[in-house]
Amino acid sequence: MRYSKTLSACLLLASSTMTQAAVTVTGDVQDAGSFTFVPGTRLLDAVSEARPNAESYWLAAAWLHQPLLEQQTRLKAGVLFDLKLLQRGALLEEKSSLAALAARLFEEVSRLPVTGRKVAVLDPVALEVGFARNYSLSDGDQLIYPLRPTTVTVLGAVEQPCTLPYRALLPAQEYLKSCLPVTDADADYLWLIQPDGLVKRVGNAAWNREDGVIAAAGSTILVPVRNDDLDLPTPDLNEQLAQFLATQPLPEVAP
Repeated sequence: MRYSKTLSACLLLASSTMTQAAVTVTGDVQDAGSFTFVPGTRLLDAVSEARPNAESYWLAAAWLHQPLLEQQTRLKAGVLFDLKLLQRGALLEEKSSLAALAARLFEEVSRLPVTGRKVAVLDPVALEVGFARNYSLSDGDQLIYPLRPTTVTVLGAVEQPCTLPYRALLPAQEYLKSCLPVTDADADYLWLIQPDGLVKRVGNAAWNREDGVIAAAGSTILVPVRNDDLDLPTPDLNEQLAQFLATQPLPEVAP
């Protein structure tokens, strides 16, 4: 009987060891590093171990979730396919400026990593009081707590990507005055990607302008490519590009 109990305890210990996994927490936290956990461990457990600094920019904290890598790999491939399709179609129609824009965006997107970022609230207080937001972790997940940024980035159909000083309460459309769209831009809309990974299409023309849409510090504004040419069918390009850009976390440290 004693041998049976000892064997059972050893098997249980071995099983527990084999099912352990790791999550890494980096950035503006007091105890950065890799933490082991067992299945069923949730976000708050890792956050409590790392202890994010109270002054860190919790709004922009990012959860890089391993199960989403495959899905986001397909998303990136779809964006690149549409950009290459747009470039080739523009060349055939002798639209040189549109072809050059598509080629530039193709190169920019190609350099971006697939992260697996999942939109989540990583505010320790909110996780403690809101169990529904306290999701389970997967092996290899990473949590990143960046420092508070002081800029807003404008990308897409602009003369060149811009990093602009953040101004409190400034509507998203106002940043385009300092980062001019090109002639192949869609003037009716822009896409606002907030630092928490949420994406919103914002009306930008006289007929549909949405006032009061504020870009938070660290936001990305995507100026979409005009794609209303039925001979160049890429209807989902801008939305999918915005969704992929939303998977990119802010840097852990200030540049």
